[in-house]
Amino acid sequence: MTAPAGHAAAVLTGELRADRVQLAAAAERGERRLAALSEPAVRTPGERTEAEAVHEELRTARAEFLAAHTERVYDELTAGRTRYLRLDELVEAASRAFPGLVPNAAQLAAERSRPQAGKEAREIDQAIFLRAVLRSPVAGRHLIDAMLRPTPRAMELLPEFQVTGQLRMAAVHLERRAGVARLTLCREDCLNAEDETQVDDMETAVDLALLDPQVRVGMVRGGPMSHPRYRGRRVFSAGINLKKLSAGDIPLVGFLLRRELGYLHKLLRGLASAEPGGWRPVLRTKPWLAAVDTFAIGGGTQMLLVFDHVIAAADAYFSLPAAREGIVPGVANFRFARVAGPRIARQVILAGRRIRAVEPDARVLVDEVVEPEQMDAAVERALTRLDGEAVVANRAMLAVGEESVDEFRTYLAEFALHQALRIYGADVLDKVDRFAGRVT
Repeated sequence: MTAPAGHAAAVLTGELRADRVQLAAAAERGERRLAALSEPAVRTPGERTEAEAVHEELRTARAEFLAAHTERVYDELTAGRTRYLRLDELVEAASRAFPGLVPNAAQLAAERSRPQAGKEAREIDQAIFLRAVLRSPVAGRHLIDAMLRPTPRAMELLPEFQVTGQLRMAAVHLERRAGVARLTLCREDCLNAEDETQVDDMETAVDLALLDPQVRVGMVRGGPMSHPRYRGRRVFSAGINLKKLSAGDIPLVGFLLRRELGYLHKLLRGLASAEPGGWRPVLRTKPWLAAVDTFAIGGGTQMLLVFDHVIAAADAYFSLPAAREGIVPGVANFRFARVAGPRIARQVILAGRRIRAVEPDARVLVDEVVEPEQMDAAVERALTRLDGEAVVANRAMLAVGEESVDEFRTYLAEFALHQALRIYGADVLDKVDRFAGRVT
């Protein structure tokens, strides 16, 4: 049975070899239909309807293909789960081995050249694939393990860092001093707003801190800003960089999923050994402290949920404005509801409530609140308390008890698709353009 001429839909049989041919053929037909249309940003209403129909047919076919073959696809891409591919490596391998399943390199390059409102929304196709992988207890756990391994960049920088104890990157300065890895967020111009560079630098720094045997404790704090409104003041984080989102520079794989499965999960759970096996613990973990000056907005507040100890200045505040921006605040919907309870979680996530450090409800996020001038001393005292082998073992077991890997995996599977749909929602595109225009 074949699809009608000019129709994108694939007719699947349940047999992998035949179905991959059918899917590739359907994708080729669909791409011809899309190529006959104007560029996404200037399509007529009729052309937009046609494009939506093509994408709907192909996405349905992809979901049906994955419903039948996810684990066999994943096994082929990872040589029977003997290769540990990171998110970007996995989707790239899938684009080559299974044409039409996810966007190929040329399609992604075209997307990256466009602003968010002018894209074909091909990241939704990546989300359909990654949702299916993460839903699988077998493939999903293997992908999570792959993302807990040290990055190639960190492995390359490790020998030099172990000698110098210093590393200056665009978004993070890393310094080892007295057994403490001090990560200073240093995007002075944008109040430590998060983008792909920040995620890469943070994962590199977290990897190095966990790999270096001379480091016993890690700390994250915002550095002094050059922004006119906060010049000279420390700021923890302003959340996602809305200018970058509007410009199309906040990718699903390289930012939205990598930050959750990469450095944030490593802060919580530790670093997986590149050589698994043996009887020792498979994760290398260390205690982490966060020090919040001025504010932790959006992704900044999300970060606090994985730290062992949080100190905040009395004039600081916290918020999760993602719903106001139109997107999902990462894993905060999962973790914040657990620590704060459903009522406060809904007030903060759905209604945009801002919590000040001195409010009683801030205790769900913060362990200590001190006057701004006392922050340095409070940080050093807390770092001393966290420096102990028993602390390491107990925080590892707390992580196991508080959040199972399978609960995290299940959440991330749904987050992948929901967030991909959200970043292409008409309301989001309108909101981020307006918000980005107000940011100076």
